[in-house]
Amino acid sequence: MKPLSVQLRVLLVFLAMALSSWLAFAFKPSIKVADANPLAPLETAIPKKFGSWRVDTDLPVILPSPEVQEKLDKIYNQVLSRTYVDVQGNHIMLSIAYGGDQSDGTTAHKPEICYPAQGLEIVYNRVGTMNVQNQDIPVRRLRARMGSRHEPITYWIVVGDQAVTSGSGMKMVQLRYGMRGLIPDGMLIRVSSLERDPETAFKRHEEFIRALTASVDPSLRLRLLGAPSRRPANTQAAAL
Repeated sequence: MKPLSVQLRVLLVFLAMALSSWLAFAFKPSIKVADANPLAPLETAIPKKFGSWRVDTDLPVILPSPEVQEKLDKIYNQVLSRTYVDVQGNHIMLSIAYGGDQSDGTTAHKPEICYPAQGLEIVYNRVGTMNVQNQDIPVRRLRARMGSRHEPITYWIVVGDQAVTSGSGMKMVQLRYGMRGLIPDGMLIRVSSLERDPETAFKRHEEFIRALTASVDPSLRLRLLGAPSRRPANTQAAAL
């Protein structure tokens, strides 16, 4: 058998590249889930008072640095930041960030990235689960520190209909939606408090989240927790 001529080889390479480009274009997701199922304004959908918690209007909301805020504005359509206080005087900071486009080029701005960007050191980073509304939610628990400031953090991300805690988990959900030509939306939910005892803090975080999710509309609860019928995308304990 004679070897292929140089011209034929070049033609075959060109055709393969053209086919790859066409396939990438043809199967690129183009329909945003958020367009068919828009999220209500978080400012009104998240109650300012529930259970034993209410918004503490006496404390100012701690805003991120201008550099971090600029990044958040590019990723998210809505960001809600509040500080709640209970009847015992315990404070919890709540942050919910929603983005209508969680495509490959748009990913959540995780606390373990944005906290160090503001000068805090992450000294603890573990993945666990939290039972809320009779479903197990994968969560990531952090401890941030700067000088005398100690801040335990609990957060998770919901991409489309699935709660995740890692970049690989997010990619898997994006791929699942992308195979159907869909671009999922996403939400990052974070609660934190200023205290030295992390175990007490994490337990209080869970109680706060249970009270919060029990108080919202069922459709919003689904957006906050993800679908209960699907298994979490990952539960490994390794840090990202």
